[in-house]
Amino acid sequence: MSQTTATDAPSATRHGAAPTLHAHRRRSPLRWIVLGAAALIALLMLAPFWLLVLNAFKTGADYSTNGPMAWPETFSLDAFAGYLSLVNFPIALWNSILISTVVAFAGTALALISAYAIGIGRVKSSGPILAILLLATMLPHEALLYPLFYGAQATGTLNSVWSVIIVFTVLQAAFGTYLLSSVMGTVPKELLEAAALDGTSRWQILWRIIFPVLQPTLAVLVVFFFIWTWNEFYIPLILLSDPSSQTVPIALATLRGQHSLDITVINAGSLLSLIPTLVFFLIFQRTLSRGVTAGAVK
Repeated sequence: MSQTTATDAPSATRHGAAPTLHAHRRRSPLRWIVLGAAALIALLMLAPFWLLVLNAFKTGADYSTNGPMAWPETFSLDAFAGYLSLVNFPIALWNSILISTVVAFAGTALALISAYAIGIGRVKSSGPILAILLLATMLPHEALLYPLFYGAQATGTLNSVWSVIIVFTVLQAAFGTYLLSSVMGTVPKELLEAAALDGTSRWQILWRIIFPVLQPTLAVLVVFFFIWTWNEFYIPLILLSDPSSQTVPIALATLRGQHSLDITVINAGSLLSLIPTLVFFLIFQRTLSRGVTAGAVK
């Protein structure tokens, strides 16, 4: 009897494995189609960056003769030299790094503290407060220009990077507070009550319990706030009219107004402006992926 069972087991295994292999073969064409579609989309998304790199290494005569789609006759650095001669790129780069870094960490810290008061502290009328914060993030920046300009002028922070830092710290913190407060609202009350019974203060609850749980989300906010602030243009354009305080996007935009339009120079400047954010994203890519998938893993 046992001999028959032992003989039938491999047969059953083979019969059970056959449908799985057939199903895998049936799914294979679909997987190749999805992979091909993803590769095509990736190529379409990379096409503008490829043209940016090609035209950044062309001369003005090469671009005028052969157009933007042609391969450069010779890879030249004339466009980069022309851009660096027209724009004080090191100062603009330092201003952008300073503003984006301070806003990213200060905005996240302010959002954490504010969300802790709303989500854990159970502040009265927390619903209307969150609605106001959400509306603040949806408000067009054009509507804020006049009060921000006159406020910076009255406080003596006009043409200072700190005026932009203060503005964007508050704006980014409003979105961060709305996001983090909804996450903190899901923390079990039993955990907080047990910590309170053990004599843990509210600050200790924040840093020892809430902060470790929200660390992946906070890392994502830091990355997003840095990139969003780096790409901001309209408010810094109004508040930072002095060339010594301008950011990289503003310095790049001045090429269109103050000097003759040279496409190769603009491409070179755009490439130099893109490299810092690309490096920042590559450094924190693993942190970003961990933060995005943290909720799914839990």
